[in-house]
Amino acid sequence: PPPGLTPQIHLPKLVPRKRSTPRAAPDAAAPPPPTPPLAVPTDLTKHTYRRPSRRILSPADHELFLESETCTLVTAFVFSLSDSVRDVPRSQARGKETPPIILQILNILQDAGKILDDNPPEDTGSRFGNPIFRTFLDALGDALPEWHNRLGLKDKSEIDEVSTYLHNSFGNKRRIDYGSGHELNFFLWLLCLNRLSLLPPSTFPSLVLVLLPAYLTLMRRVQAAYYLEPAGSHGVWGLDDYQFLPFLFGASQLLHHPYITPKAIHNQLTLEEEGGEYLYLDQVAYLNSVKNVDGLRWHSPMLDDISAARNWTKIEAGMRKMFRKEILEKLPVMQHFLFGSLIPAAEGMSEEQGEEDEDEGEEGGEVKVWDDEDGQRHVHKATGWGDCCGIRVPAAVGAEGEARKGGGKVLRRVPFD
Repeated sequence: PPPGLTPQIHLPKLVPRKRSTPRAAPDAAAPPPPTPPLAVPTDLTKHTYRRPSRRILSPADHELFLESETCTLVTAFVFSLSDSVRDVPRSQARGKETPPIILQILNILQDAGKILDDNPPEDTGSRFGNPIFRTFLDALGDALPEWHNRLGLKDKSEIDEVSTYLHNSFGNKRRIDYGSGHELNFFLWLLCLNRLSLLPPSTFPSLVLVLLPAYLTLMRRVQAAYYLEPAGSHGVWGLDDYQFLPFLFGASQLLHHPYITPKAIHNQLTLEEEGGEYLYLDQVAYLNSVKNVDGLRWHSPMLDDISAARNWTKIEAGMRKMFRKEILEKLPVMQHFLFGSLIPAAEGMSEEQGEEDEDEGEEGGEVKVWDDEDGQRHVHKATGWGDCCGIRVPAAVGAEGEARKGGGKVLRRVPFD
């Protein structure tokens, strides 16, 4: 260019770069699983009962279960319970006359609390599981026949089958741990009572809004007393170390709430004022009380992420998917599922060798090795979880309990337990 003139620079025309259309996550795009029809209980006049045992001993057994009528039955029962409390606060259930069978079950849970009082933990100085938990479970086992007599069960084999689920709902005796699989056993116990026509659909709201809170309160006491480890926990990145169903049922309760939004779980005042009415809020408040770091984003990042959802409809749909994906479709959880005659195994599933109770068994037995769909290698013995699916993780309640016994007023702040 001539002297004194600024050269003109011609910039190319800006054209938007072609980007590939992002694929939606399949779980996010898929509709929530519907509620299957709940089968009507059959005539059990000449029924033969059998003690429940593990039948999911391999991935092939798990696939048979997922295609079975029993899987549909369990899904139908849990989802029917969730549907029964849509937009229903706990006070609405308390305002109605409680069915006698519900009062009997409440008395059983109260008696279990008395057994807890009679078996205080040893002061071991450890935040891992307290060995007196085993004594507590033994005492519960001794009380099971009398408890089920109160419910109208008289046949010894019938009591043996049904009571096994209740016994397993308190945790594992050998590992001294507790998780969503044990919580599921509590509802399998209720499902057995439903199959015996003791808990018709008219009682379903009471099962969720009366019995579940009583069970949760009792299990929180048990966790705090014996420092039960989270069963199969991978640490902080799960929904909750111990429970799942309060979040499913709680989201159903809040489905069309006029002012409580998903973000309300970050508001301490809302948790205090409404936690007694809604299971979801109550469970979040409990988590905040036992974790040794402030903020859901640190101790429960999945719950923190879920709170960004636009409404409770999305959360409730997500919880339904999670029940399928994270419980029923997870072999590390379902390998401990128990099948009897009321909750039968599918034809062709393996049978556990021997009559030994899983809680009582020693490590050993057949070892199964396989790679899952994510390429992770699994090495499972006949009993136990294996490090691939659950490592020894100390309980948050154990950390809190030991800190308070030591006179500490403020727990040491660490991001993970």
